Amino acid sequence: MSKQHLRTRLACTLCGAQGTFFYAAPQDGRSYHHCPSCGLVWLDPADRLSRKDAFAHYRQHQNSPSDPTYRRFLEQVWLPLREHLAPGAAGLDYGSGPGPTLHLMAKEDGYACRHYDPAFHPDKSVFGQQYDFITCSETAEHFHQPKEEFRQLAALLRPGAWLALMTSRLTPETRFENWSYRLDHTHVCFYTDACFEWIADNYGFERPHFHSSNVALLQKS
Repeated sequence: MSKQHLRTRLACTLCGAQGTFFYAAPQDGRSYHHCPSCGLVWLDPADRLSRKDAFAHYRQHQNSPSDPTYRRFLEQVWLPLREHLAPGAAGLDYGSGPGPTLHLMAKEDGYACRHYDPAFHPDKSVFGQQYDFITCSETAEHFHQPKEEFRQLAALLRPGAWLALMTSRLTPETRFENWSYRLDHTHVCFYTDACFEWIADNYGFERPHFHSSNVALLQKS
């Protein structure tokens, strides 16, 4: 805790309130901050990987639409979301990764769906329309600027549309030091239930529906 940046109260990357020191990991030297206002925990910006190194890490992911194990993993977020979708709904898979699959699963179930990823499919034409649903699977933990990301996601959704998030939530029972989610060096934001409630209150959503420890659904008001 001797690093200079730990003596500075950093502004929360989600709500802008002044955060407090949360935790320093002696084994890897990374430090984290906590926001008492919205509940976010985030990695100190000085400890983030470079964009180049983060993208190199993402390329190591062996995800594929033909992998049944990966499809079952994605069903954790897709199946609860599908229950709320009307026939003909159109969606976007935001952060589709190197092996985009969720948009294909949606299409197989009869829904139109596009996909976007800043590293692997940076087609910004997806931002020219609104959607009935957006999936954001194992993506929100990578947001360097969650305030701007969630503002954009909310703007892309029609009234009554759904935002489906899959990211492991931080709970009071989490042993942060050894938490596998923290140990991934590309994960920079860790959300609590309170975070999603803050997002709902501030970006025009109804109260979150928590389906598991890593899936939350938010409906646009």
